[in-house]
Amino acid sequence: MYRSPISCVVASVLGLTIVPVSGEPACRPKLTVTNVKFSEMIPPILERKWTAIVSVDASRCQPSSGGYFDIVITRLRENGPDLEFQERYAWQQPSVEIAVNFAANEAVQHFRVENISSCVCVK
Repeated sequence: MYRSPISCVVASVLGLTIVPVSGEPACRPKLTVTNVKFSEMIPPILERKWTAIVSVDASRCQPSSGGYFDIVITRLRENGPDLEFQERYAWQQPSVEIAVNFAANEAVQHFRVENISSCVCVK
């Protein structure tokens, strides 16, 4: 059976992306978002700050591990379209505080954690 060169290249690229580079098993910490709140209006710019604490359970990771994660937020706006955007933060045990500024006419409809970077597993 004849295979095209393109399919061979695609198969090779897919095979290379699955193989771990370091040879070490990869783990991911468990992130839990708590203490979510909006501040009072901050004069004179009339913004509010959305803050949250992200607890990091990296017990499966090597000590002193760290990495990155994204918070994806759906922003509601009174006089405009809703918008989904993401912010990148660094995770480190035991927790990290995150903050995003919003205008007076904006609020958070929904948020989620995505793209948690892996760490080297404890052996």
